Amino acid sequence: MSDMTLWGFDGSTYVRTVKMVLAEKGVTEFKQVQLNVLKGEPKTPEHLQRHPFGKVPVLDHDGMRILETSAITRYLNDVLPGKSLIPPTPRDRARMDMIIGMIDSYGYGALLGGVVAYHLFPEFVGGKSDSMRKGGLQNGRLMIDFAMKTKGSSPFIAGELSLADLYLAPIVFYVSLTPDKEALFDVDGFAYWWTKTQALQSYKETQPKLG
Repeated sequence: MSDMTLWGFDGSTYVRTVKMVLAEKGVTEFKQVQLNVLKGEPKTPEHLQRHPFGKVPVLDHDGMRILETSAITRYLNDVLPGKSLIPPTPRDRARMDMIIGMIDSYGYGALLGGVVAYHLFPEFVGGKSDSMRKGGLQNGRLMIDFAMKTKGSSPFIAGELSLADLYLAPIVFYVSLTPDKEALFDVDGFAYWWTKTQALQSYKETQPKLG
Protein backbone atom coordinates (compact mmCIF):
# COMPACT_ATOMS: atom_id res chain seq x y z
CA MET A 1 0.00 0.00 0.00
CA SER A 2 2.90 2.33 -0.77
CA ASP A 3 0.50 4.34 -2.97
CA MET A 4 -1.59 5.28 0.07
CA THR A 5 -1.15 8.56 1.96
CA LEU A 6 -3.10 9.48 5.07
CA TRP A 7 -3.15 13.15 6.03
CA GLY A 8 -3.75 13.84 9.71
CA PHE A 9 -2.03 13.51 13.08
CA ASP A 10 -2.32 10.66 15.52
CA GLY A 11 -4.04 12.81 18.14
CA SER A 12 -7.18 13.02 15.98
CA THR A 13 -9.84 10.49 16.93
CA TYR A 14 -11.06 10.32 13.35
CA VAL A 15 -7.55 9.70 12.04
CA ARG A 16 -7.20 6.93 14.61
CA THR A 17 -10.46 5.41 13.38
CA VAL A 18 -9.01 5.20 9.88
CA LYS A 19 -5.78 3.70 11.20
CA MET A 20 -7.74 1.13 13.19
CA VAL A 21 -9.55 0.12 9.99
CA LEU A 22 -6.20 -0.26 8.22
CA ALA A 23 -4.86 -2.33 11.12
CA GLU A 24 -7.94 -4.56 11.16
CA LYS A 25 -7.40 -5.12 7.44
CA GLY A 26 -3.75 -5.99 7.97
CA VAL A 27 -2.34 -2.91 6.22
CA THR A 28 0.90 -1.74 7.81
CA GLU A 29 2.61 0.03 4.92
CA PHE A 30 1.24 3.45 4.11
CA LYS A 31 2.49 7.01 4.29
CA GLN A 32 1.13 9.28 7.00
CA VAL A 33 1.61 13.04 7.00
CA GLN A 34 1.15 14.39 10.51
CA LEU A 35 -0.97 17.55 10.46
CA ASN A 36 -1.55 18.75 14.03
CA VAL A 37 -5.08 20.05 14.49
CA LEU A 38 -4.22 21.68 17.82
CA LYS A 39 -1.54 23.74 16.08
CA GLY A 40 -3.82 24.71 13.21
CA GLU A 41 -1.76 22.92 10.60
CA PRO A 42 -4.76 21.65 8.57
CA LYS A 43 -5.74 25.28 7.95
CA THR A 44 -2.65 26.00 5.84
CA PRO A 45 -3.27 26.97 2.20
CA GLU A 46 -1.62 23.74 1.09
CA HIS A 47 -4.01 21.53 3.05
CA LEU A 48 -7.02 23.66 2.15
CA GLN A 49 -6.34 22.53 -1.40
CA ARG A 50 -6.90 18.97 -0.17
CA HIS A 51 -9.88 19.69 2.08
CA PRO A 52 -11.82 22.95 1.55
CA PHE A 53 -12.73 23.13 5.25
CA GLY A 54 -9.26 22.29 6.56
CA LYS A 55 -10.15 19.00 8.22
CA VAL A 56 -8.49 15.63 8.69
CA PRO A 57 -8.33 12.83 7.77
CA VAL A 58 -7.79 12.97 4.04
CA LEU A 59 -6.80 9.82 2.15
CA ASP A 60 -5.00 9.58 -1.17
CA HIS A 61 -5.10 6.12 -2.71
CA ASP A 62 -4.33 4.92 -6.20
CA GLY A 63 -4.87 8.35 -7.74
CA MET A 64 -8.09 9.08 -5.83
CA ARG A 65 -8.56 11.58 -3.00
CA ILE A 66 -11.19 10.81 -0.38
CA LEU A 67 -12.43 13.22 2.30
CA GLU A 68 -14.39 12.55 5.49
CA THR A 69 -14.02 9.57 7.78
CA SER A 70 -17.31 7.96 6.78
CA ALA A 71 -16.33 7.84 3.11
CA ILE A 72 -12.74 6.83 3.84
CA THR A 73 -13.59 3.94 6.15
CA ARG A 74 -16.28 2.52 3.89
CA TYR A 75 -13.97 2.78 0.90
CA LEU A 76 -11.15 1.00 2.73
CA ASN A 77 -13.53 -1.70 3.89
CA ASP A 78 -14.58 -2.29 0.29
CA VAL A 79 -11.19 -2.26 -1.44
CA LEU A 80 -9.02 -4.02 1.14
CA PRO A 81 -9.03 -7.75 1.72
CA GLY A 82 -9.95 -9.28 5.06
CA LYS A 83 -13.05 -9.52 7.20
CA SER A 84 -15.66 -6.87 6.51
CA LEU A 85 -16.22 -4.21 9.15
CA ILE A 86 -19.69 -3.53 7.79
CA PRO A 87 -22.35 -5.95 9.06
CA PRO A 88 -23.97 -8.30 6.52
CA THR A 89 -27.57 -7.84 7.67
CA PRO A 90 -29.75 -4.74 7.22
CA ARG A 91 -30.60 -4.61 10.93
CA ASP A 92 -26.98 -4.69 12.05
CA ARG A 93 -25.94 -2.19 9.37
CA ALA A 94 -28.66 0.09 10.67
CA ARG A 95 -27.33 -0.31 14.21
CA MET A 96 -23.84 0.58 13.02
CA ASP A 97 -24.97 3.57 10.95
CA MET A 98 -27.21 4.82 13.73
CA ILE A 99 -24.35 5.01 16.23
CA ILE A 100 -21.89 6.49 13.73
CA GLY A 101 -24.44 9.16 12.90
CA MET A 102 -25.01 9.94 16.57
CA ILE A 103 -21.27 10.14 17.24
CA ASP A 104 -20.83 12.58 14.37
CA SER A 105 -23.87 14.69 15.28
CA TYR A 106 -23.87 14.61 19.08
CA GLY A 107 -21.22 12.41 20.69
CA TYR A 108 -18.05 13.95 19.29
CA GLY A 109 -18.97 17.51 20.25
CA ALA A 110 -20.22 16.51 23.70
CA LEU A 111 -17.39 14.20 24.67
CA LEU A 112 -14.43 15.83 22.91
CA GLY A 113 -15.55 19.43 22.70
CA GLY A 114 -17.27 19.50 26.07
CA VAL A 115 -15.60 17.08 28.48
CA VAL A 116 -12.17 16.23 27.08
CA ALA A 117 -11.34 19.75 25.92
CA TYR A 118 -12.23 21.12 29.36
CA HIS A 119 -9.64 18.90 31.03
CA LEU A 120 -6.94 18.28 28.41
CA PHE A 121 -6.82 21.19 25.92
CA PRO A 122 -9.06 24.06 27.05
CA GLU A 123 -7.08 26.66 25.09
CA PHE A 124 -8.20 25.00 21.84
CA VAL A 125 -11.85 25.78 22.62
CA GLY A 126 -11.32 29.25 24.05
CA GLY A 127 -10.78 28.30 27.70
CA LYS A 128 -12.57 26.25 30.30
CA SER A 129 -16.36 26.50 30.20
CA ASP A 130 -18.34 24.90 33.01
CA SER A 131 -21.53 25.07 30.96
CA MET A 132 -19.90 23.25 28.02
CA ARG A 133 -18.53 20.61 30.36
CA LYS A 134 -21.92 20.05 32.01
CA GLY A 135 -23.64 19.89 28.65
CA GLY A 136 -20.96 17.50 27.44
CA LEU A 137 -21.45 15.25 30.43
CA GLN A 138 -25.20 15.13 29.93
CA ASN A 139 -25.18 14.52 26.19
CA GLY A 140 -22.07 12.34 26.31
CA ARG A 141 -23.67 9.99 28.78
CA LEU A 142 -26.82 9.87 26.64
CA MET A 143 -24.64 8.94 23.66
CA ILE A 144 -22.75 6.18 25.47
CA ASP A 145 -25.93 4.84 27.06
CA PHE A 146 -27.70 4.70 23.70
CA ALA A 147 -24.72 2.96 22.10
CA MET A 148 -24.74 0.30 24.79
CA LYS A 149 -28.51 -0.19 24.52
CA THR A 150 -28.07 -0.55 20.77
CA LYS A 151 -25.38 -3.16 21.42
CA GLY A 152 -27.66 -5.12 23.75
CA SER A 153 -26.23 -8.58 24.41
CA SER A 154 -23.89 -8.42 21.40
CA PRO A 155 -20.15 -8.28 22.05
CA PHE A 156 -19.87 -5.15 19.93
CA ILE A 157 -22.23 -2.34 18.96
CA ALA A 158 -23.64 -3.94 15.82
CA GLY A 159 -23.11 -7.61 16.58
CA GLU A 160 -19.54 -8.32 15.52
CA LEU A 161 -16.81 -5.68 15.37
CA SER A 162 -17.81 -2.90 12.98
CA LEU A 163 -16.96 0.66 12.03
CA ALA A 164 -19.17 1.89 14.87
CA ASP A 165 -16.81 0.49 17.50
CA LEU A 166 -13.83 1.99 15.70
CA TYR A 167 -15.53 5.40 15.77
CA LEU A 168 -16.36 5.32 19.46
CA ALA A 169 -13.16 3.77 20.85
CA PRO A 170 -10.75 6.66 20.09
CA ILE A 171 -13.13 9.15 21.72
CA VAL A 172 -13.60 6.99 24.79
CA PHE A 173 -9.82 6.72 25.09
CA TYR A 174 -9.57 10.46 25.69
CA VAL A 175 -12.52 10.44 28.07
CA SER A 176 -10.71 7.73 30.06
CA LEU A 177 -7.92 10.24 30.76
CA THR A 178 -10.27 12.70 32.49
CA PRO A 179 -11.69 12.86 36.03
CA ASP A 180 -15.17 12.62 34.49
CA LYS A 181 -14.70 9.09 33.19
CA GLU A 182 -16.61 7.42 36.03
CA ALA A 183 -19.67 9.62 35.49
CA LEU A 184 -19.68 8.73 31.79
CA PHE A 185 -18.65 5.09 31.94
CA ASP A 186 -21.15 4.03 34.62
CA VAL A 187 -23.52 2.66 31.99
CA ASP A 188 -24.86 -0.90 31.72
CA GLY A 189 -22.83 -2.92 29.24
CA PHE A 190 -20.05 -0.38 28.86
CA ALA A 191 -17.38 -2.13 30.95
CA TYR A 192 -17.68 -5.34 28.92
CA TRP A 193 -17.54 -3.49 25.60
CA TRP A 194 -14.59 -1.36 26.69
CA THR A 195 -12.60 -4.36 27.90
CA LYS A 196 -13.12 -6.17 24.57
CA THR A 197 -12.32 -3.05 22.57
CA GLN A 198 -9.10 -2.31 24.44
CA ALA A 199 -7.98 -5.88 23.76
CA LEU A 200 -8.13 -5.34 19.98
CA GLN A 201 -4.71 -5.34 18.36
CA SER A 202 -5.82 -2.42 16.20
CA TYR A 203 -6.58 -0.42 19.34
CA LYS A 204 -3.21 -1.22 20.90
CA GLU A 205 -1.26 -0.45 17.72
CA THR A 206 -2.83 2.97 17.15
CA GLN A 207 -2.73 4.47 20.63
CA PRO A 208 -1.43 8.03 20.28
CA LYS A 209 1.66 9.20 22.11
CA LEU A 210 0.72 11.97 24.51
CA GLY A 211 2.94 14.73 25.77
